[in-house]
Amino acid sequence: MEQDAKGIRSQSATYPKVQNLMHNVNEETLMAKHVKQNKKKATGVDGIDKIEYDVNVEGNIADLIWRMKRFSYKPQPVRRTYIPKADGKLRPLGIPSYEDRLVQGVMADLLNEVYEVRFLDCSYGFRPDRSAHDVVGYIDQTIMTRKVNYVLEADIKGFFDNVDHDWLMKFLANDVQDKNFLRYVKRFLIAGVMEGTEKLDSERGTPQGGQISPILANVYLHYALDLWFEKVVKPKLSGEAYYVRFADDFLIMFQYENEAKKVMEALKTRLSKFSLEVAEEKTGILPIGRFKGTKESFDFLGFTFYNTKSRKGKYMLGIRTSAKKLKAKMQAAKAWLRTRLTKPVSETMQKLAAALRGHYNYYGVNGNYKFLHKFCNYVMLTTYRMLNRRDQKGKLQRPKFMRIWNYYIEKPHLTKDIWNWQPKAT
Repeated sequence: MEQDAKGIRSQSATYPKVQNLMHNVNEETLMAKHVKQNKKKATGVDGIDKIEYDVNVEGNIADLIWRMKRFSYKPQPVRRTYIPKADGKLRPLGIPSYEDRLVQGVMADLLNEVYEVRFLDCSYGFRPDRSAHDVVGYIDQTIMTRKVNYVLEADIKGFFDNVDHDWLMKFLANDVQDKNFLRYVKRFLIAGVMEGTEKLDSERGTPQGGQISPILANVYLHYALDLWFEKVVKPKLSGEAYYVRFADDFLIMFQYENEAKKVMEALKTRLSKFSLEVAEEKTGILPIGRFKGTKESFDFLGFTFYNTKSRKGKYMLGIRTSAKKLKAKMQAAKAWLRTRLTKPVSETMQKLAAALRGHYNYYGVNGNYKFLHKFCNYVMLTTYRMLNRRDQKGKLQRPKFMRIWNYYIEKPHLTKDIWNWQPKAT
């Protein structure tokens, strides 16, 4: 597959359209995808997991290929389930059937090879060797070193649920000349959703929970937004302007306010052409930057960006965990600890240590140590109270608790150096 991937990348970089993708969905690639599956993954509507599929995996994959070649293979509806969010609402999740997960995974890999050489540098989400921290570093350096005075915040309302299938297929057909491959992409798009015992049609949107959804989303926004801004909008501006996108979250930084306002109106028109719209309550323009000196701030990817000064009195862009995210993380930690009253202390502390490491790995950027420490202290105090409630022999003394805490838990620390961020080589 590695050699085939190089061939696909080379073909995509050389020719307007890539051909013969479907033959790469074969026994070898499907088996490799099967091996990588997590045994603990929830099952889809078929009720089959990796362990059951593995009993006769060679025969199962051979049969799957046989059905795909005859176009009798049809993706099953994803099983919809819900998980609670920190604000009390429920987040819908889609769980594909096992075979659909394998086929989607291979097809997503192939599309990634096609588009990685076509996507623009302004796009960061769901791409290899790119992360949210690259976006944070890019924003930090752009506002710190460029003529940025205004930031346009925009949020696409329900993006993944409102992708227009016809437009998406046109975008794909512009780059992929393989009718059979595109035919199966369309089948995944219209496979539907099982809500309990009721099947709901999916006339728009990308497959929920599917491995192919992120790359399809990137293709859609590559054409609907990225190319539009870089090729159409930016050349017409007299001032500096910078655009960055992570999945369906994006930000545009401007030198001039009047141009920010014009682009915001044009953005609404542009999105409506592709059956999308901005969430008005989450969209606006605010002044920020070393030339503005305002107290405004904006949130992006879980961080708050704000004007501040260094110890030497020079301008700098401050970055901290957003208040909304910090509150949600605290509520989630408290709720989880309530479920640990009867669980082994060592197991609880190990899971807590892993969760805090994850928190530090994401939020541990330059300048955010205070808020890492704040979160760690909150979790420590909440854990102490929980252990005291479960102790039947009397109050757990603070020194003993601290010995337990310090044995398992790392101290808060920075993990990402965004002040020295460098753009990815292309």
